[in-house]
Amino acid sequence: MDSIESSSPILRSARRIVIKVGSSLVTNDGRGLDETAIGEWCRQMSLLVRDKREVIMVSSGAIAEGMKRLGWVDRPREINELQAAAAVGQMGLAQMYETKLRENGLRSAQVLLTHADLADRERYLNARSTLLTLLKLGVVPVINENDTVVNDEIKFGDNDTLGALVANLVEADALVILTDQQGLYSADPRKDSSARFVQRANAGAAELEVMAGGAGSSLGRGGMITKILAAKRAAGSGASTVIAWGREPDVLLRLSQGEAIGTLLVAQTQKNQARKQWIADHLQLRGSVTVDPGAVVKLREEGKSLLPIGMTAVEGDFSRGDVIAIRDSAGVEMARGLANYASTEARLICRKPSTEFEKLLGYVAEPEMVHRDNLVLTRQ
Repeated sequence: MDSIESSSPILRSARRIVIKVGSSLVTNDGRGLDETAIGEWCRQMSLLVRDKREVIMVSSGAIAEGMKRLGWVDRPREINELQAAAAVGQMGLAQMYETKLRENGLRSAQVLLTHADLADRERYLNARSTLLTLLKLGVVPVINENDTVVNDEIKFGDNDTLGALVANLVEADALVILTDQQGLYSADPRKDSSARFVQRANAGAAELEVMAGGAGSSLGRGGMITKILAAKRAAGSGASTVIAWGREPDVLLRLSQGEAIGTLLVAQTQKNQARKQWIADHLQLRGSVTVDPGAVVKLREEGKSLLPIGMTAVEGDFSRGDVIAIRDSAGVEMARGLANYASTEARLICRKPSTEFEKLLGYVAEPEMVHRDNLVLTRQ
């Protein structure tokens, strides 16, 4: 671990950033939504967007805000009460972000997710497509867990993990976790005077989990350990993580300018390499498509996406989001990737231009069968 190296090369070059803030920060330790703090983060996000960055906010605070509005002092344990608090609090949380982002010239969108949305193949692709479209339109997605309807996420989940899953979903360059602590220490500084601050380390390093034990606040369900594990998860898709104090002045802007603030946990795998390797190493292929010589050239030499008009045959029974093989006219696998359409739909749009998809399917998901970001060549 390096206690002096700057975070500048990683955060300064990050173009797509997921920002996660915890309940104690958002609700000012349970006293209600902190309008000033939320306004500050929104102001900083607006400047990041003007700097050609793409930002996604993952915000806790719905249950804590609901507790405040309902007059509850202690976090309830009954699932139905937690769900009720989330339903009440989510209204104020979404309204606050919408107001503050609009004041800074940004449009926003509320997106409620569960871990199940990101585990199911089709819902994963749907969520990814929606978020990438919002970013393309210059809209800031504000994401929270859908605590109102999913009880196991309330009981066991945490938004640190959700932040990492979102970073993986959109292939972010960086995950910034804003918390009520300065970052990671080698031990609890309240109990160990020799504890030293960890400014930089490799995400996933085994010793970090030993350092990070302990629970979160009475409002939140996470703690430093969930942040360390989130950084490890985010690193799997090539995103590095910063854990920093959320009330640090201009924290997001200073991080984006390369200043070393908080604890930087560096991903050891390049972003594109991680995703491509996962696709290439996929052992269970549920089907394949055969493509014509023109499509082979587009894929192999020009790095293009696979369009259905270039497909000549569809084999197997696969769903949207499955990894499928792409074969040339001789039947040799030349690539593989994530299917945007199920096999039954692929057979209908095979050899067809995208202008006919709606007539054939009744809807249009994407113009590509496999987008180039989800495609890896297995044979040159």
